[in-house]
Amino acid sequence: MMLARVADSLYWIGRYIERAEHVSRLAAVMLNAALDVGAGAAQTSRIALAAVGAHDAGRADHAYEAARDLSLDREEAGSVVACLAMARENARQVRDQITTETWEQLNMLHLRVNGRAQEEAFDDDPAGFLQGIIADLHLFKGAVDSTLSHGEGWRFLLIGVYLERAQLIARLLEACFSDRKSPPVIEPIALMSLLRMACALEPYLRVYTADINPRFILEFLLFDEDFPRSIRFCTARIQALLEQLSHQAGAGRSDALRLAGRLDARLKYADVEEVEASGAGTLLAAVAGECAQIHEAIYETFVAYPLELSLPG
Repeated sequence: MMLARVADSLYWIGRYIERAEHVSRLAAVMLNAALDVGAGAAQTSRIALAAVGAHDAGRADHAYEAARDLSLDREEAGSVVACLAMARENARQVRDQITTETWEQLNMLHLRVNGRAQEEAFDDDPAGFLQGIIADLHLFKGAVDSTLSHGEGWRFLLIGVYLERAQLIARLLEACFSDRKSPPVIEPIALMSLLRMACALEPYLRVYTADINPRFILEFLLFDEDFPRSIRFCTARIQALLEQLSHQAGAGRSDALRLAGRLDARLKYADVEEVEASGAGTLLAAVAGECAQIHEAIYETFVAYPLELSLPG
């Protein structure tokens, strides 16, 4: 069984990398929407900021400044630059467990966004700056998949990716469809921006053609089994990866696996009519909460071993 500290670092690399990509995309979409005049642009900024926990209505009227802070504010733990710094630090701690290709890709990206000219580069071409980060993160994930052995370490990293992704998409949908937040989003430009924030516009259009419908968007991002950024896809992968890890570790049916299976079943057998009848916010809050429980159970099972197990007999 892999050392707990190694599993922990690889897991957090996955989480921080996914968070950095998601926030980069939110900022890029917010900047693009700001070029339009109308309710859709303001609503897009509100969605993006609410999805990262920033509910200051005044910031939504200043898309450029908000996007800059999301990207480069080192004091903000959820900013792109902060997430990349944490991912790189975790990778440094397990340098002997990852490949040269993955380390160099992540290290170069970290150095680029922390360089002296990074603020100037953002100001010169903010959209290009953010798209470059997203492209580099795709290259990193490709290096992970194609150069790391698909064993325990790879599985811990991917669990981090998919658990983070499920929570991020749940928060994004909550910002749009939870009646506890604000009126549901119906503006076409804002709905298309939502799909872009989830990297889902083209996959969605292939399924539903040009019908930009809030109900269909909710159904697609919640339940589509083939789209890798739907919550259903993420929970299925989390369960499969935890099953493999539990088998390798001899953990049997661990709490983490049990919770992941329950969440996967909840999404597998739900349908959009039931979600609409009870309110989307109820299911989305349950998804976020159960993902947090899975995170805690992963630590209890694989990372935070009881003290007596670490003592000599």
